[in-house]
Amino acid sequence: MASVSVIVLAGGTSRRFGSDKLAALLPDGESVLDHCLLGMPPSWAVIVVGPSRVVPSAVVARVRFVQESPVGGGPLAGVAAGLALVSGEVVCVAPGDAPRAGSVLPSLVAALEGDSSVGAAVLSDGEGQPNPLLAAYRVSALRGTMPESPANLPARELLSLPSRLVQAEVDVADIDTPEDLEAVRSTPELE
Repeated sequence: MASVSVIVLAGGTSRRFGSDKLAALLPDGESVLDHCLLGMPPSWAVIVVGPSRVVPSAVVARVRFVQESPVGGGPLAGVAAGLALVSGEVVCVAPGDAPRAGSVLPSLVAALEGDSSVGAAVLSDGEGQPNPLLAAYRVSALRGTMPESPANLPARELLSLPSRLVQAEVDVADIDTPEDLEAVRSTPELE
């Protein structure tokens, strides 16, 4: 298996949520972001893009923080900031507000490794739409497609890479609103 890192995007403003959604607690007592980080495969380096936070002791040794430039420059700027710290062959991107993101990343990496003609394996939502912020990328391809000034550009710019669309086997809902949080809280125990 290729060397894999993951960029976790945690720099948003939580406007629709009304407060820091990444700090909201789930039924297991962990915050949304902590649950996301704890779900990452243990051998992967984790780069969190956003303000520094206290993270669980189980992951603290492998988590690095970086801030996008400019702060608030959007998810594509966040991917660019995290990418600057990546040294491996494959990098995954995951939103910090998706507590189950780590459960699908290995299958994305496997899909990417299974097809050398593509630069990305991108998770498909329930309606068949690709989510460029929940994907595995070949680092060289991602660097080659990253705009020189990524601030405030749409994340769909990443979909210009030849991609393989992968269906999720589990619900990887992200949390944007208080209603989303309640829906995640009411699902069977988080994996």
